[in-house]
Amino acid sequence: MSKKIKILIVDDSAFMRLLLTDLFSKDPDLEVIGTASDGKQAVNQVRDLNPDLVVLDMNMGDYDGLYGVERIMKEYPRPVLILSSVGNSNLNPIFDALALGAVDYINKPKTGNSKIREMDEELLAKVKKVARAHPMVAPALAGKELHKFPHTFDHKANYDIIVVGASTGGPTAIEKLLTSLPANLNVPVVIAQHMPANFIKSFANRLNSIGGLKVTVGKKGMTPKPGVVTIAPGDSNMILEKGKSGDQVQIGFTREVYTDYNHPSINALMWSVGECYGSRAIGVLLTGMGKDGVKGLKHIRDKGGKTIAQDEKSSVIYGMPKMAVEKNAAEVVLNIKEIGGYLVNCL
Repeated sequence: MSKKIKILIVDDSAFMRLLLTDLFSKDPDLEVIGTASDGKQAVNQVRDLNPDLVVLDMNMGDYDGLYGVERIMKEYPRPVLILSSVGNSNLNPIFDALALGAVDYINKPKTGNSKIREMDEELLAKVKKVARAHPMVAPALAGKELHKFPHTFDHKANYDIIVVGASTGGPTAIEKLLTSLPANLNVPVVIAQHMPANFIKSFANRLNSIGGLKVTVGKKGMTPKPGVVTIAPGDSNMILEKGKSGDQVQIGFTREVYTDYNHPSINALMWSVGECYGSRAIGVLLTGMGKDGVKGLKHIRDKGGKTIAQDEKSSVIYGMPKMAVEKNAAEVVLNIKEIGGYLVNCL
């Protein structure tokens, strides 16, 4: 018999605490061992109860979720899942919490019992996944290491595009990667990050504000440009395709459904990059559970392109990168801190 996952629920709503306790208690793999109503109580409960996982709201008065994450990760580090209804207009608290070490996030239902029942399966799956994660403890939000100086590139790059795929732990890994690249990067970057659709625009805005590269959300017909990072929307599967002339590459979308992960599919984007750029492409597969991106990365390698997987030590969940190594899709395995410099040297 496997050990139950011990959960601490943190939410200022007594109704939500009761609802979540009832939901988790019905699963034989889960056990709710305590609750808290704010971030300060959460820290004390983590100390006293030693849960395997903290499910935590962000909006909780004076001692909010961000306070809780920062103190928990500093004093008693363990997996934290954010369950919050932060509005679409300002999702920075979520990304700040992830930067501090929270593993993942899920949108809280807007109203009542019936709404949370609709997402039972998704929430339970997320809880079990996050509980197995290896959280990355960050010392502080400030002090990001930006690539401050322009790089001197040869007139002709060795590659024409970089494609990146990530899932759980990806937002922070992508931040580290992009802030390590020079602002005068001489190739385009396209990214598929598993993320709720309403988070994508805010994620792009955040990346724009902390790095030197321009970051945008992909739209049909856009042309990938050097120094521009294009993120796939979260409600469709973005691909690259050649235009009518047969030489210019542009962004498109496919209706194909991908079983490994859908909307956005890393496999869809990486496979299309392999088709369009062949040996002139670099593929990078970062932290995440499952195997999305492995087929696409292998396709790039089979076409003669360069392929990189994040290593186990720096991955929040060593799932997709591990599978890429096992399937011989990754040519090189690197710590997230080393990937940016390696990419620049490749170019």
